[in-house]
Amino acid sequence: MKVLSVSSEVFPLIKTGGLADVAGALPIALKSFGVETKTLMPGYPGVMKVLQNPIARLEFSDLLGQPARVLEAEHQGLDILVLDAPAYYDRPGGPYLDTTGKDHPDNWRRFAALSLAGAEIAAGLLPGWRPDLVHAHDWQAAMVPVYMRYYPTPELPSILTIHNIAFQGQFGADIFPGLRLPPHAFATESIEYYGTVGFLKGGLQIASAITTVSPSYADEILTPEFGMGLEGVIASRRNVLHGIVNGIDADIWNPATDPVVHTHYGPTTLKNRIENRRSIEEFFHLDHDNAPIFCVISRLTWQKGMDLVASTADKIVALGGKLVVLGSGEAALEGALLAAANRNPGRIGVSIGYNEPMSHLMQAGCDAIIIPSRFEPCGLTQLYGLRYGCVPIVARTGGLNDTVIDANHAALAAKVATGIQFAPVNEESMLQALRRAMHLYADQKVWTQLQKQGMKSDVSWEKSAERYVALYSSLVSKGM
Repeated sequence: MKVLSVSSEVFPLIKTGGLADVAGALPIALKSFGVETKTLMPGYPGVMKVLQNPIARLEFSDLLGQPARVLEAEHQGLDILVLDAPAYYDRPGGPYLDTTGKDHPDNWRRFAALSLAGAEIAAGLLPGWRPDLVHAHDWQAAMVPVYMRYYPTPELPSILTIHNIAFQGQFGADIFPGLRLPPHAFATESIEYYGTVGFLKGGLQIASAITTVSPSYADEILTPEFGMGLEGVIASRRNVLHGIVNGIDADIWNPATDPVVHTHYGPTTLKNRIENRRSIEEFFHLDHDNAPIFCVISRLTWQKGMDLVASTADKIVALGGKLVVLGSGEAALEGALLAAANRNPGRIGVSIGYNEPMSHLMQAGCDAIIIPSRFEPCGLTQLYGLRYGCVPIVARTGGLNDTVIDANHAALAAKVATGIQFAPVNEESMLQALRRAMHLYADQKVWTQLQKQGMKSDVSWEKSAERYVALYSSLVSKGM
């Protein structure tokens, strides 16, 4: 089976969040099931720099107003199709934001162009290769099935995966002529959304199937609380909605071989984590003692519950713990966390910014990872925590609920617990979860059992890839 995947970011080429991890890992996991995937992505400057021996496969003289070409290259096991369109992607800033932190004003055109290129490839425009199915990710690629419907594309099934429904690609109606769609596409059964253009909304209406990145999130987005205004559209298509939990690359995230981990270990050699712990204490200027180290590796935003971390930081110290934070985000939250570190020297450490190697080392050296998200479609950091014996303390929502087994009395007695859940997502509930963690940590036999059980969890892509293959096969056989 041949699949065209379309994504605005792909790890290890470009990453701003979990979307990149999925777009980079799933195609590799699918190989063992006989699925050949080509991944179309934008030609950002950082991507163009690392491509080795790219081959020009396709040219557009006018892709929504600009010339572009499609280059093909192999990169770390991935078959990558890069949309080389300098007018759209060769610019300062990140994939979505400019150097001042504001959206690129032409994001609608940049990602409509990506989607249109995907639809043209789906139609067989790439010499010698045509997919059996198209898999689009998030709003930036959600227009692929839309263009497939309105352009002369042979009937191919399409899947749209929602990684975070909070980001919808909604734009004013004035952009519609620039999309080069027929007038009747601006309708409620397509991309029209309360008088605006909705990229994600259009994809949800038209794709053959919709997936989200966990079963719980699939249920949640049917409700007003989590559906972000699109719950009605999704409810109307619930018969094609599937929740499939993400996996992680178990080769990259492996404490027994991870090159950035100072001392390797496994479930039977957990004592080796002590050297990694010492490294964390040195980096964050923490006291050297036996107090549990709680860590946070996250975007510092309200959605991620970072206001709760800031408001409980002093109380974590009062409970007898230490806290380290790695991430960046809202200025007020960054300031609040840095202030907490200043108030608690040796007990709280904060590093503002993105540091992939340090994120690995923190999982390998800290005792527990706090993930208090108000909503979390899947989440990957808790999977990394399970893999590394860094016990997850998570809000009971979305994929966090699906992947962490709470250490209640029954689960502890059955030796199946892998972490701690809490609900509702507020300060008192989170503090109670931290008190439970402190109590469990005091009994090292119980804590070690939690770590070992978590490390035994299958967090790889194998089962999830198998579910995607079953879905792909079903759609292709039906000719949807």
